[in-house]
Amino acid sequence: MMKEVDETTITKAIVGEFMKKFMEYTESDVIVVGSGPAGITAARYLAKAGVKTLVLERNIMMGGGMWQGGMLFPEMVVEAPAHKLVEEVGFKMKEYSEGVYVGSSPHISVKLMAAAMDAGAVVFNSLEVKDVMYRKDKIIGVVVNWHAVSMLPPFLTCIDPLSLKSKVVIDATGHQAEIARIAKKKLRLDIPEPLEGSMWAAEGEKATVKNTREVYPGLIVCGMASNSIGGLPRMGPLYGAMFISGVKAAKLALEKFNKEIKIDKEIEQVISQS
Repeated sequence: MMKEVDETTITKAIVGEFMKKFMEYTESDVIVVGSGPAGITAARYLAKAGVKTLVLERNIMMGGGMWQGGMLFPEMVVEAPAHKLVEEVGFKMKEYSEGVYVGSSPHISVKLMAAAMDAGAVVFNSLEVKDVMYRKDKIIGVVVNWHAVSMLPPFLTCIDPLSLKSKVVIDATGHQAEIARIAKKKLRLDIPEPLEGSMWAAEGEKATVKNTREVYPGLIVCGMASNSIGGLPRMGPLYGAMFISGVKAAKLALEKFNKEIKIDKEIEQVISQS
């Protein structure tokens, strides 16, 4: 016989446990905004290094564009050596041609997300970053509200947000580069208006890794956000550089905590040459 559960027990369990977690993560070491390929990889490497890592995702569902491969065909393409970052979470990719690997994008997405949370990263979904917190010349956190609030009519949207503090913020929001965009507008960050260039897969992959960097004290950009802030080419549904960009972002963040983590030699070589 199944256990009978009172309705208020369900309510208390959900609200009570989430509020404990929310209170604990009002202050983190690193906040990763966005849970796509770069963000979730950065979160996994940060958490593996023992850094208190919070991932904020405005959608109900994590994963960004990883789920759909390209044009809604659910297959993901990853080039060497970045395929190792997929295989290290337990998904064996098929070599489609020399150095080019393919696999089920939903399966890969689930594996990557589970691996990040298994490593210790905590995820708050349905939360949208509305602003950044700063002190003098450094970003020290983000300002958040439920994403659903932004969908309310204007006369109902005077719902004040709350603040979450961190030592580092990583912008992994993809094409929109939303956190860098906020910093450009409000903190006079000296970058072009975020807008990535047109398609050139090979150059776009190089640009993603190369432009993964700290753009303002306390703010690191990675993934497509790094292309966007530089007006650099896009690469379409090719995921290798986004994964490696996540590793590079984690590496840059870990330097602030005087920590290192073991990285595959070929991945490290790609990063060091960028």
